[in-house]
Amino acid sequence: MIAVVGHPDLTAPTLAMLEDDLRRRLAGFARAGRTGLVRAGQGLPVVFGRAARAAGLALVTVLPSRNGLPEVMETYDRRAAGELLMLSEQVRLLEYDPSDGSACAGADESLLLSCVRLFAVWDGSPSTGRDSTARLVAFARDRGIVVEVLWPDGASRMALEEAS
Repeated sequence: MIAVVGHPDLTAPTLAMLEDDLRRRLAGFARAGRTGLVRAGQGLPVVFGRAARAAGLALVTVLPSRNGLPEVMETYDRRAAGELLMLSEQVRLLEYDPSDGSACAGADESLLLSCVRLFAVWDGSPSTGRDSTARLVAFARDRGIVVEVLWPDGASRMALEEAS
């Protein structure tokens, strides 16, 4: 499987650039019969889902659950989750609290264990309480997962005021 992680505060122009770039990169994996894996959420997960679909790559979306039932997601992630479900060939439930950043990072680590490649949309900055990208890159590399860092020319992150 192929996964993606990245900064949660990417600007809309950066997401648009990434969608085209990911589509081109994923096309070869689609021809090889690989599958994409994404944890439901807004921003980068949706861009990855759209790119996967356009490239012909099968997509698995992971939804949060509690006691075996889908968990209610934050309002801003619901629309994204709906779009990802429409783009996916398969849906999986994973026990984690979607409102807990640490639980989300743990869920991402769990998902990475089934992957052979990770696309990391990362500017090289360290992890923070709100962004675990650097931690997930290190986690994947420590486990022998091929990590491809993507940071296209002109990529940017939102200012703190915009990201809130």
